[in-house]
Amino acid sequence: MCGIVGCVGLPKAVRVVLDGLAALEYRGYDSAGVAWPDRGGIMLVRAAGRVGELGKLLADAVDLEVGTAIGHTRWATHGPPVEKNAHPQKSWDGRIAVVHNGIIDNYPRLKADLEGEGIGFRSDTDTEVVANLVARAYAGDLTSAVEKTLPLLDGTFALGIVAGDRPGLIVGARRGSPLVVGVGAGFHLLASDAAPIIPHTRRVVFLDDDQVAVIASGACEIRANGAAVDYACSEAAWSAEAAQKGGYRHFMLKEIHEQPVVLENMFRNRLLLPPAADADPEFNFPDMDFSDDYFRNVSRIVLLAQGTAHHACMVGRNMIERVARIPAFPEYAADFRYRDPILDPSVLVIAVTQSGETMDTLHAVRLAREAGCKVLALVNAVGSSIAREADAVFYLNCGPEIGVASTKAFTAMIAGLYFLALRMGQIRETVDRGEIRRRVNDLLGVGHRLQAALALDQPIRRIADKYRDANNFLFLGRGTGWPLAMEGALKLKEVSYIHAEGYDAAEMKHGPIALVDENMPVFFIALEGRRYDKVVGNIQEVKARKGRIIVLASRNDRDISKLADDVIRIRTESGIMNSICCAIPLQLLAYHIAVLRGSDVDKPKNLAKSVTVE
Repeated sequence: MCGIVGCVGLPKAVRVVLDGLAALEYRGYDSAGVAWPDRGGIMLVRAAGRVGELGKLLADAVDLEVGTAIGHTRWATHGPPVEKNAHPQKSWDGRIAVVHNGIIDNYPRLKADLEGEGIGFRSDTDTEVVANLVARAYAGDLTSAVEKTLPLLDGTFALGIVAGDRPGLIVGARRGSPLVVGVGAGFHLLASDAAPIIPHTRRVVFLDDDQVAVIASGACEIRANGAAVDYACSEAAWSAEAAQKGGYRHFMLKEIHEQPVVLENMFRNRLLLPPAADADPEFNFPDMDFSDDYFRNVSRIVLLAQGTAHHACMVGRNMIERVARIPAFPEYAADFRYRDPILDPSVLVIAVTQSGETMDTLHAVRLAREAGCKVLALVNAVGSSIAREADAVFYLNCGPEIGVASTKAFTAMIAGLYFLALRMGQIRETVDRGEIRRRVNDLLGVGHRLQAALALDQPIRRIADKYRDANNFLFLGRGTGWPLAMEGALKLKEVSYIHAEGYDAAEMKHGPIALVDENMPVFFIALEGRRYDKVVGNIQEVKARKGRIIVLASRNDRDISKLADDVIRIRTESGIMNSICCAIPLQLLAYHIAVLRGSDVDKPKNLAKSVTVE
């Protein structure tokens, strides 16, 4: 994905847009640019690399009295990340400038048609096609030119468009890629998400697919099918301060440390605890109006996700099946949507996503709804596409997660799925009242246990220093330790660029053990419980092959030190919720190794926060 910012009506719009791009840089950071109308033409400044490089080129422009500007920070899809492929892209005649997120699938044909008309191209991007199509249709009415162009485009897009002879006007449009309008007093903003908007206004409008936004200093019109439509403003759910580092060195570290508060806030908002100790707790799901009878008749649950969210779903499957006794199946959305899955209205589909914009998950949701399934979105971003298209929503309310490697959203997803499992178990009477109360109390105690895990920061840093030069890593666990092993490996490879793989420890002898030697660090999740002896057996097999062993163990397990080179101990007294407490040491290990290796943990190479293209 990439980041779009547009501003009309504020003085020094170039500065506003540049600051907004810095707030959106987690969406893409291989090149950036800003354009603004200037004396009938368009001034364009672009740079390969980070937004900071663009800022150097704009040093003399940020204080200009410019009232309209658009900008973009790019995650390359078409064409290498060089200056000519950075956005904004101008039309061949210089009259139009466009910023674009998404992919225009039919751009080769459109480009060939335009070249056949004698219209030239300077870049390798699909976006330049949009600029030239709008310019070809433009005769003084920018809105009309955009609306004539949109039906020609196949694929996904969020667009921000200006014309050199129409200062004070930006036209935006979206299909399959998010776009938000910020509504202020005498000004309007356009952006990929609310991060660049909230320093100026908390009032936002989330565009729907195939809507067009026409914004000027004192006016905002939302259009669909060539006509104005009514719209409603929402209040952004988090403050500008929430998107700052708050004294931490990196957003990733800040977000790791926010997890106790995030979960405590979730519990406070989702649980209504009765005064009587023996009374049933009540669950508060204001955006979910499924009837109790619906949950009683669900035949199975499909959990749709990608990446970190899929690992949370693997943990969630154990919770749902153990507590609610409903068969649950975590699915990669990208595979599910193309596999001709077997669905019927008795299947509940739960889509799990931080951004609510993951393209494969969105298309899988649409497929499920076409089959008559109810869809519940477990999502962080309010107003996102998946949240709006689902039948019901469980908002995680984590606040902005700026670090590309997801941390607090991961543990919030696990907690959210546990809440749903408990509520379904309560409705279906698959757990008794005492068991519900016990499990709720486990949830309420997680915040303190997370604080204890965070206190391990320095010991984990010392372990990180020991393994910082490793070229490969294995992560192994059983039960919920398996998806946690996969998540630990993912975090490490994302931010440190060390090749890392996570497996069910039962699979070790089916291949991965061939890699073990004196140079291979192997991280085991070996908590006390019914699988503990099996994991210890796996540890002994690695030790026999001289592997370097790190173990995440229960606090009172002293015997494990005889087998391991390094041990990280956590509190493990509340069963299935241990999966949340295990996440923090895994995140801290990845973070510290990456920092020690000199990696940019908030903006790892080649990655973006959400994959909004296929």
